[in-house]
Amino acid sequence: MTYIAPGTEELTTEACWELLAATSVGRLAIDIAGKPDIFPINFVVDGDALIFRTGAGTKFAASALLHDVAFEIDGYGPRERTAWSVVVKGRAHEVERMDEVYAAEELPLFPWAAHPKPNFVRITPTEITGRRFHVLDDVSPDASIGWEPYPHTGSEDAVVPTPGAEYHPGAPNVRPG
Repeated sequence: MTYIAPGTEELTTEACWELLAATSVGRLAIDIAGKPDIFPINFVVDGDALIFRTGAGTKFAASALLHDVAFEIDGYGPRERTAWSVVVKGRAHEVERMDEVYAAEELPLFPWAAHPKPNFVRITPTEITGRRFHVLDDVSPDASIGWEPYPHTGSEDAVVPTPGAEYHPGAPNVRPG
């Protein structure tokens, strides 16, 4: 049984899917030859699966070999002072059937990098979990941890990592308010 800290809300599967559908960037964790690795990827929800594009390399090799993967997204709602995280565990495989490739090409999923990413990978979840918790009132999450209000919406509810900001998720500089 997994321990849930007091004050932490376990999200329903439906709430996790809603957050996944409203997010476009996450981290893909894979295991290659007994060594873990993690990659930022942009993705879309397609029915009951996640789809991302990739070129030749480690991510593609992991998916072509039908490896188990983990995928994670997270976010912070400044107005509500909540943080959340969703983890998807499942199997990744290359989208190979031509009808599925054509369908994937119609998805709103475009490479961010200039190099070609012609391959589509589908993550079929076997487990989806999520948690939300209240950020302590004396903590002021701000640009010091690589986050700032999302400028395009005019809303303080959405935040994105500051492009180019130095950020280390294992040791954030969260300061009392």
